[in-house]
Amino acid sequence: MTEILVHDATDGAIATAQRVVEHPAWPVLRDAVEEIRPWQSKDGSIDFEADGAPSPATVERVLDRVIGAVEELSPLLPHDAAYHRALVADLRRWAADGFRVPDFLDSLLAFQPARDRTDGLQHLVVFAMYTQNGNPDRNLEAVVLKMVWPDWLADLEANRYDNPLFCGITFEDFTAGYDTHSAVLFPETIAVREAPERFSWGGIFCDREAARFRRVTEASVDLLGLELPDDIREMIGDQQRCEQAFVLWDMVHDRTHSHGDLPFDPFMIKQRQPFWMYGLEELRCDLTAFKEAVKLESEGNAHGRDVQYAVLFDRLFRFPVSGERVRNYDGLGGQLLFAYLHKHDVVRWTDNTLKIDWDRAPEVTNQLCGEIEQLYRDGIDRPKLVHWFAAYDLVSTYLAPHPGSRWAKGPDALDLTLPPRKLVDDVLPDEFPLSMFYEALAKKLKHVIASAKGITAANDERAAA
Repeated sequence: MTEILVHDATDGAIATAQRVVEHPAWPVLRDAVEEIRPWQSKDGSIDFEADGAPSPATVERVLDRVIGAVEELSPLLPHDAAYHRALVADLRRWAADGFRVPDFLDSLLAFQPARDRTDGLQHLVVFAMYTQNGNPDRNLEAVVLKMVWPDWLADLEANRYDNPLFCGITFEDFTAGYDTHSAVLFPETIAVREAPERFSWGGIFCDREAARFRRVTEASVDLLGLELPDDIREMIGDQQRCEQAFVLWDMVHDRTHSHGDLPFDPFMIKQRQPFWMYGLEELRCDLTAFKEAVKLESEGNAHGRDVQYAVLFDRLFRFPVSGERVRNYDGLGGQLLFAYLHKHDVVRWTDNTLKIDWDRAPEVTNQLCGEIEQLYRDGIDRPKLVHWFAAYDLVSTYLAPHPGSRWAKGPDALDLTLPPRKLVDDVLPDEFPLSMFYEALAKKLKHVIASAKGITAANDERAAA
């Protein structure tokens, strides 16, 4: 029997217990959830009038298996006892309400993983939810995860990068919604009757990020003929080292959304803005993590250099060619970083080989971060629409807009009597198309990126070896 850390909620003691995924109740729970998922509609409800729908009694019997398994597993996780009690109550209420739109607000409020980020602590999570970059429907999901919180990271968070809500996590096992490209566990994805006043945690699966990064980066380096420094080649070959880089990157990125000279609510997903604004915000947060990583390296922190090249390679190789070409703001940020480095002669594509000036890469990458920060500072004194145009000018300085773009023609091409949110309709789905370089790279990498669906350290053959 493999043992793992648990936290006793009654006396605060840290002890070892059986891994949840090795307990016989876990496959019972996982299989019961998988049986329920296909019966659910997009909003999580079950339509008993639909063709082939089960009877309410059938669903109740399967749900009883879910509840029984949660109750059997809960003693392994005393730190989650209050959450599991609330979860069972939410599941029973769902059944009593006739399996209409599920509501997990009470159990969501009871789940507080950020209160104890002990490294290795495991959690069993069950919610009706969608998975970002995964399943768009609010299906029932079950996930067993483990906290990643080494002492060196805890020290940086406590003394330098305060982020009390951030949880670095890894997968133990999961249901089908996570057999996807999703690498986050966010409370805002969970089905609730009303949004909480504020969220108290957010989790990012650094094992999936690291395994995917390694697979795509290795393929890209091979395709492009890129010669790597020895220490970076060693990092890409080391799953554990990459996980450590990603958990630090994610922690600094996450806190950056609420730090700096911000001309608007940084959590822009709640607003209606052109997608290049989202792209710049995500890139700003990544480049801030890069900038901090440069400082950490200069101070002798071994993780600082790893974070720099995790940011560079993920942004340059995977981001631009992942996902659909419809308002792909992360793809846009990756394209912008490559174009900026290319125009400043840090990256060169010559004789079908990619070359990087490793000495100048940190300085010039930080220079782009500075240009975005200056855009933000200036934006504090601008009307929203003027700020959007200034951001468009920054992006279009380095990326060619679509030739049919109305925004590229300037304010005179738009009906400025409309409110700004209406002018978003004039943004093309692919306002900044891929360059010829990325069009070719996308064709060569698409199968590699697709193969990373559902990847973790455990199911990646190289990581397991």
